[in-house]
Amino acid sequence: MADDERTRSLAHGLHTVEGRIQAACARAGRPRDDVHLIVVTKFFPAADVIRLHRLGVTDIGENRHQEASAKVAELPPAVRDDLTVHFIGQLQSNKAAHVVSYADVVQSVDRIKVLRALDRAAAAEDVVETVLLQVDLAGDDAGRGGARPRDLPALAEAVAAAEHLQLQGVMAVAPLGGDSRAAFDRLRVLADEVRANHPAATWISAGMSGDLEDAVLAGATHLRVGSAILGSRPPQR
Repeated sequence: MADDERTRSLAHGLHTVEGRIQAACARAGRPRDDVHLIVVTKFFPAADVIRLHRLGVTDIGENRHQEASAKVAELPPAVRDDLTVHFIGQLQSNKAAHVVSYADVVQSVDRIKVLRALDRAAAAEDVVETVLLQVDLAGDDAGRGGARPRDLPALAEAVAAAEHLQLQGVMAVAPLGGDSRAAFDRLRVLADEVRANHPAATWISAGMSGDLEDAVLAGATHLRVGSAILGSRPPQR
């Protein structure tokens, strides 16, 4: 696809999603500025990230470490410096040091072992890494990651005690085939409980291409949208 054609396609996707977000905010009685869009660029090349940045995108999401690391390294410094890179995939503790080197936010902290590895890695980089606690809303060990809701208070306390981590909020994926609005309403309750003891934890990251309206209605502050903007994922080599 020619560069101009691809840029037009991305612009159309962004325009369509923006219209959906505005409509959802209006239904919820929320200001549009309350909701931040993270464009999920996994499986798509650095060239698309550059195009998106030209179109005004400031936040991208990646969930595969090796792909994300290489992609971020390809970005021109001026583009990278203007982007917030969110790591949204399941994270193994032995990859934590590498993720901290290129991700500004880690949204998928769900175990003490992972947060301790992130804290050590952030200390080595002399940075404070922003993290979210991923919550399992399905409760069926479907392989999508996430801490059990009952474990959130202890996990939040552990992040708060970590010298090089900043607890920013919670994240979740709606259960496959379930009621996304009910799931996100539950996430909002859990987020409020975390924030009661950790006032800076104001983010609620929820909602993707198929259920972003439900997420906005339930109080999400950050949406993670990929295919509705970028289209179907390209063939994997």
